[in-house]
Amino acid sequence: MNDALVIIPALNEEKSVGDVIAMIKRAAPVDIVVISDGSTDRTAAVARQAGAFVIELPMNLGIGGAMQTGYLHAHRLGYQYAIQIDADGQHDPADLPRMLEHARNDEGDMVLGSRYVEKTSYRSSASRRIGMVLLATLVRIAVGYPIYDTTSGYRVVNRRVIELFSRYYPIDYPEVEVLVLLHRHKLRILEVAVEMKERQAGVSSITMVKSAYYMLKVSLAIILEMLRKTSGKGRLRT
Repeated sequence: MNDALVIIPALNEEKSVGDVIAMIKRAAPVDIVVISDGSTDRTAAVARQAGAFVIELPMNLGIGGAMQTGYLHAHRLGYQYAIQIDADGQHDPADLPRMLEHARNDEGDMVLGSRYVEKTSYRSSASRRIGMVLLATLVRIAVGYPIYDTTSGYRVVNRRVIELFSRYYPIDYPEVEVLVLLHRHKLRILEVAVEMKERQAGVSSITMVKSAYYMLKVSLAIILEMLRKTSGKGRLRT
């Protein structure tokens, strides 16, 4: 068994998950688990054929439930590092060895793959950029330092974070909330530049309505965390 486990949450990603697993295997000596999150296509079968261990959830739990399943698996088997990589091919496994090196050098409890900490080839729509700026501003106020790519799902975490996430992980759209959670537990976040691609196949489950819900939910969660922090310091007056 390797000391690092790649967790791939997947919902109906039969067209891309096999290629993603093959690229990860070429990039680094890591173990791979695919969490098939209630998939109704051949995601699980393709992942097994590609050489990954597969956990099939009987119903769709969402990204939070799928990832916590992966962290529970990593914790129980004693992995020192866990890496989240999406099944749609957006995350480039070529960046994985460098991210793991930062983690193994104890430069951060979470190493966050970022599209924005340095200039990369990634381009997004104007509406998405506005949302990114809003979330980054809220997170900066909440944690006290800048995190530029708050919604990136490309992350490497160490054993301390695996243990924390195995006990609690936000249910849906967790990427931003966990940054504030790590800060609350005095865990360090290192943001490093990575290249990200367009979705290689399939269709995103994030609709316009879901995007609006995501922005509202995450913004409220961060604001509540800031109020909790202020109240704990005795500055909040009722």
